[in-house]
Amino acid sequence: MDVSHTHAHRHAHGHGHGHGGASRSALVTVLALTLALTVVEVAGGLLTGSLALLADAGHMLSDTFAIGLALAAVTLARRPSTPRRSFGFRRAEILAAFVNGLTLVLVSGWIVWEAVARLDERPELLGGWMLGVAVVGLAVNAAAAAILARSGRESLNVEAAFRHVLADLAGSVGVLLAAVVVVTTGWTLVDVIVSLAIALLIAASAWGVLRDSTAILMEQTPSRIDAEALVRAIVEVPGVTSVHDLHVWTITSGFDALSAHVLVGRGEDCHARRRDVERVLASSFGVTHTTLQVDHDAAETLLELRR
Repeated sequence: MDVSHTHAHRHAHGHGHGHGGASRSALVTVLALTLALTVVEVAGGLLTGSLALLADAGHMLSDTFAIGLALAAVTLARRPSTPRRSFGFRRAEILAAFVNGLTLVLVSGWIVWEAVARLDERPELLGGWMLGVAVVGLAVNAAAAAILARSGRESLNVEAAFRHVLADLAGSVGVLLAAVVVVTTGWTLVDVIVSLAIALLIAASAWGVLRDSTAILMEQTPSRIDAEALVRAIVEVPGVTSVHDLHVWTITSGFDALSAHVLVGRGEDCHARRRDVERVLASSFGVTHTTLQVDHDAAETLLELRR
């Protein structure tokens, strides 16, 4: 009886994420912009009495926290792996994205609460000042969005920060429109309506971030990979008889991993078949970090006893 062979192969790629340096620089710049704009909008909201401005300021405050968290995560993710942490701190980016999503939900709820409370109040608004602050907010958020867009958004963490800024940009447009209406018509209810619209926008932005980060934290199969098609592709490799204990998951954005137990025919070269499977996984599915255990199929070595 032939002795089965076990081969474990690992691609110990560094996965340094070349976009990390550009992303970090962009996040530092955007953090400074959002922090400055938060102060301006808080002052503007208190001065003008505009809930829309205060809502946008609240969103900007959450963004300041979120982008600071994203920056810390990018810095942590660049630290090397250790025997205790074999993947280093790469998951820090995903944790940051998850927390960012939660902060968006909380801010959205606060804005709705304040908007409903103001439906009967109808405070007097200083439309001119409101318009001036809205223009400044629009310009700053547009600049921040452009900076993050140019930095590359392969990281879910940076993508989460970018979505924060896009929501801010849309919020600034809403505040600007509300200010124009207040200045030209004196209709102050538009301030509450725009605030509710901003809250819905924030909630929609939060959903995408929470969905993607939760999927990674729960180690789901990456959405871009069809697990059934991947299994078929492995089994269709000449010499492979079956595959089981297959796991495909994402360590962090752009870093997918796979492990599997592959069985090959009795006369097959396990090392050669392993290399064939690796080539298929890399070329067809973009998975290059693999751990494959390759054995000869035990079914082909069993003795059949007859009386």
